[in-house]
Amino acid sequence: MKVVGRIGKFLFPLFTSLLLMLVIWYVFLKAFPQVGPRVGKSPEDIWRYLVTSPGAGVARAALLDDLQITLRDAAIGFGCGLLAALVVAALFVSFAAVEQTFLPVAMLLRSVPLVVLAPIIVLVFGRGVAGVAVLAAIVVFFPALVMITAGLRNAPQQAMDLIAAYGGSRWTGLRMVAVPAALPSVFAAARISVPGALIGALLGEWLGSGTGLGASLIRAIPTFQYNQLWSSIVLVTIVSVLLYAIVGVLENLVLARFGADANSS
Repeated sequence: MKVVGRIGKFLFPLFTSLLLMLVIWYVFLKAFPQVGPRVGKSPEDIWRYLVTSPGAGVARAALLDDLQITLRDAAIGFGCGLLAALVVAALFVSFAAVEQTFLPVAMLLRSVPLVVLAPIIVLVFGRGVAGVAVLAAIVVFFPALVMITAGLRNAPQQAMDLIAAYGGSRWTGLRMVAVPAALPSVFAAARISVPGALIGALLGEWLGSGTGLGASLIRAIPTFQYNQLWSSIVLVTIVSVLLYAIVGVLENLVLARFGADANSS
């Protein structure tokens, strides 16, 4: 029951945020009447476009097909970026020389806007799935690296000393003490990285592959397909919140089983 309560406390603010975003949507359309009904679409317009209009089935199918491509690209980038961040963070914690050498380089690359890097990435990795996934992975990698490194450094020093006293290597201490202690940081990085992976995938599809929701969003503007544009934005927002919620629920379940308060739950 304690786990259910924790999950409920996590999900309630997300549900409240969705309602607040709906209110902001209405307020925005009322506050800027110059936008006009042709450009500014209300929730009722989106519902009609995707559900009740005669062409709703075709519009919905096209939107879901693009979403499937974007989710595939984002999932590859998310997995690769988070795994790379975990490996590099473990190297940083284990070898100070590695951190001193490569952390400034990582921060320098992080300061370069992704739009500037995108053409180079497309040239190197191509305009297909690989190029889009690399862009998504870059968005995931840097914030996850910082958070996971901080989590690994917060491992109980007494437990690390005990591993060393019994002849365990630094990798044993990392595996048995540091990684379990860093689980909250890993899941926090994953929660933050899920929307980031979607943003990176959308950017990669816009600048690179020309497929998925990222490309359809750009195509909808010059062709005046504002129902499609707003529907895509709403869909991306809802999917981002749902993925964030799924990772958060998994976090609560895993930490209840393996976290610091596992014995008291």
